[in-house]
Amino acid sequence: MAARPVVATYSIVACDLEARQWGVAVQSKFLAVGSVVPWAQAEVGAVATQSYANPSFGPFGLELMAEGLSAEETLERLVAGDEGREDRQVGVVDGEGRSASWTGSQCMDWAGHRTGPGYAAQGNILVGPETVDALVATFEATVALPLANRLLECLVAAQAAGGDRRGQQSASLLVVEKNGGYAGLSDVAVDLRVDDHERPIEELRRIFAAHRRLFGVTPRKEWLPLEGELAGEVRERLTALGYDDLDTWAGVENLEDRVDGEDSIDPVVLEALREASA
Repeated sequence: MAARPVVATYSIVACDLEARQWGVAVQSKFLAVGSVVPWAQAEVGAVATQSYANPSFGPFGLELMAEGLSAEETLERLVAGDEGREDRQVGVVDGEGRSASWTGSQCMDWAGHRTGPGYAAQGNILVGPETVDALVATFEATVALPLANRLLECLVAAQAAGGDRRGQQSASLLVVEKNGGYAGLSDVAVDLRVDDHERPIEELRRIFAAHRRLFGVTPRKEWLPLEGELAGEVRERLTALGYDDLDTWAGVENLEDRVDGEDSIDPVVLEALREASA
């Protein structure tokens, strides 16, 4: 029996070799697309499997790349061993930034893909090739941004270009980096999903902003000295909230990774403290 179709899907698989990050962004007229399409492993690569998706392509593709196969070789192995290959669509980027993509002959129009250095963009049941073109153009034009931001902007541009023919429902953003996740103990830097929403990409942007507030990093040179009037303000606001020190309050607010000592304060933490005590 064929797998249940992940339909009307567009995705981009990509990497930032300088930052040593790999990721996938996807939107679909399908419930919880993030549970099926995106797969990534730090220092190994990333995979998107869609259009009557074969979920085994994710872990098996990463396993093959971990063994040293290139993106093209991995794609060939995945497709060759799958009797339903003509219904499938898959994009792969390996640990060296090489890319490959497959669109089976039975994928529903419009369906197609484009690849380039560090990215593979693909989609099916789209209004036309302009959706995939927008993924590529945006990725190539945003090299100054962190990978997660680039991927999210790709989704925004693809939707503005027409998106999929059946509309929107869910979206996902996955980025991995060795020790780049929570507390430096995880490789998952970003793993955000909107499972069922009328405007899933807009909601994903909102959630991503919240994620950056909690887990982003402000350069130390931009922190503010905790002295004089500012130190007094912080003490007063903490007291009004019932706290004796910044560390304890930050821990309750999940901002503990943005507090380091008592000599200075991250502007993001200061803004959150002011909002909480307003």
